[in-house]
Amino acid sequence: MSHPFRDVALVAAHNTRQARVLEGHTAFSITLEAARGVLADAGVPVTDVDAVFSKHAPALIHALGLGPVWNSNAAGGIAGVLQACALVAAGLARTVLIADGGAGLYTERASTAPWTRPSNEFVAPFGLYTAAEFALIARVHMDRYGTTPAQLAEVAATIRNNGHVNPEAVYSGRGPYTPADVLASRMIADPFHLLDCATTSEGGCALLVTTAERAADLANPPVYVLGGGCDAFGPAYRHAPLWDLTGRTGDDIPNGYVGRRAARQAFATAGLTPDDVDVCELYDPFSFEIIRQFEAFGFCADGEGGAFVLDGRIGPDGRYPTTTDGGLMSYSHGGGIVQLTQRVARGVHQLQKRCPTGQVADATVALCSNGGAGALFTDVLLLGSERP
Repeated sequence: MSHPFRDVALVAAHNTRQARVLEGHTAFSITLEAARGVLADAGVPVTDVDAVFSKHAPALIHALGLGPVWNSNAAGGIAGVLQACALVAAGLARTVLIADGGAGLYTERASTAPWTRPSNEFVAPFGLYTAAEFALIARVHMDRYGTTPAQLAEVAATIRNNGHVNPEAVYSGRGPYTPADVLASRMIADPFHLLDCATTSEGGCALLVTTAERAADLANPPVYVLGGGCDAFGPAYRHAPLWDLTGRTGDDIPNGYVGRRAARQAFATAGLTPDDVDVCELYDPFSFEIIRQFEAFGFCADGEGGAFVLDGRIGPDGRYPTTTDGGLMSYSHGGGIVQLTQRVARGVHQLQKRCPTGQVADATVALCSNGGAGALFTDVLLLGSERP
């Protein structure tokens, strides 16, 4: 049986300029800029687009003069990519634009960013903003397995240093950092210090999905979806996250390892294992999430993630270079869904050999992720440079 996405390819990924504040931009205007940028990068005329995935989809369709086209309720990130690929594979569209952006959303600077403190009845009264929710998950793991703050700090320093050397990162040139620097930064939500946490910034990102046949005529090397999956236990940031939360009858995967089913599905579809992965573009809202994801995705056994990330294994020259652009901690974190899409964009750029820094020379398989146990969901995507 042929691979479900054999006839589909990602042909371009584009990030707009990222900054702490993009003066003069709105979330829609930076999304529009990202959309135009990815089309220019791919060399595809706007008239070729016949489906748009974005939380701004209707406005994008009108602004780009695209109608009539497929207007999806999907936005972006890994879930959007998988749905866009399914659309193309089914013959319902030939060229899908995925675009999103964030700007002008964080204006009350005396408080944490608005997307970190949704006003839901079971979180707001208890002060469960995002850092505290992810901290609850990390603390369970530390208590059960002996994971240490120093191991978390190793993750944070590695990713922040990836951003330090990346001229496109919002926090470019802010380092270099050592684990000791992370541990010396002020406490935010135990066990997370300031430098264990994602930043806040603004920017846009877009992807272009089309047929493998069309991709063969374009300048950029095509990137293929080898497998993927989406796991969720409920709405993010509405309920206190529990490590041991389960749902599906007969399934022993708890929320603490959300994403495990998705990873197994992705590897099975691809016919690969974690040993085949060359670069890990993991979602990094907080340092512990990287440790948790390596365990959930089968790179190491439960409880071994803390030791797994040591000794340079996730560094630029390590076995699994991780979050190579600086991620949410240093590259950009625009709120909404833009940073979910950016993890896929970095995977595409790695396989196209187009990263300005942190390029993994011989990378042919990239694993991308979204979400985390503190948000009750994790999505997984395997990308490859060879057609499945």
